[in-house]
Amino acid sequence: MTISTASPERADSTVRRRSSVTARRSEPDTVARPAAIAVDLGSGQARVWTAGNGERTATTTGKALGQAVPLLRRGRIVDDAGCVTLLTRLLEEHPDLPPGPPVVVACRPVLTTADDQARLRQVLTAAFTPARILLLDTVLAAAMGADAASGVLLVVDIGEQLTEVAMIANGRVAAARRIDLGTGDLGLGVSADLLADIVTRLVAQLEPEPGSRLAAMPPSAVLVVGGGAATAGLTRRLADHLHVPVRRVPAPLSAAVTGAGRAALAAVRHPALG
Repeated sequence: MTISTASPERADSTVRRRSSVTARRSEPDTVARPAAIAVDLGSGQARVWTAGNGERTATTTGKALGQAVPLLRRGRIVDDAGCVTLLTRLLEEHPDLPPGPPVVVACRPVLTTADDQARLRQVLTAAFTPARILLLDTVLAAAMGADAASGVLLVVDIGEQLTEVAMIANGRVAAARRIDLGTGDLGLGVSADLLADIVTRLVAQLEPEPGSRLAAMPPSAVLVVGGGAATAGLTRRLADHLHVPVRRVPAPLSAAVTGAGRAALAAVRHPALG
């Protein structure tokens, strides 16, 4: 018979240490992830989305913040301080966000200049003090939000003051055009027929990379987002002009910020992305 010489106190201490190690191993990972925030300043309505809270919106034209001067004009920031105030107010409507600097994914119009991108980053930094900022083309974000970012398709984003057209190929923008015209111009010398004709011309100007397979690959569909998707008869006119199926997403105004939100969640879960 083997007799243990360990004291009861020592044996009890060993059991406690083993129990503590087992408990630590079984504990779930409680490291808090930063908040995931998506922003779409748009050309008429700004949207801020956070996980668990959905989106909040506010106008950026007309009497935004009680002033007659718009915060953005044709998709470009013209009032930095006003945009910071607006975004801060929208964020305050999102309760119980994780503490610490968030990860922010913001939409940008296609073909945005370096200066305009720098200005957007400055506004986002002042409003959110983020740990990280990622910029995503609005048309690509809209395709992601509509679960249509794979394959080859055309995305037509008709906003209040800006229209963007892009060829999306396997999750990237292969070619794009934009024009400072939108639904806010309807009735001001611009008709739905004229807007559809302009979009058709923009599509004809899309030029994928020389030698690319995309040059000979027709899009499988046209995805219409933004306020233009809700404009009576506009999608039908686009289908008549483009001779391909035209699909209006169920939530055309929110598609871009929804896609940016998905990108923000992915960046939070996988910090190496972006």
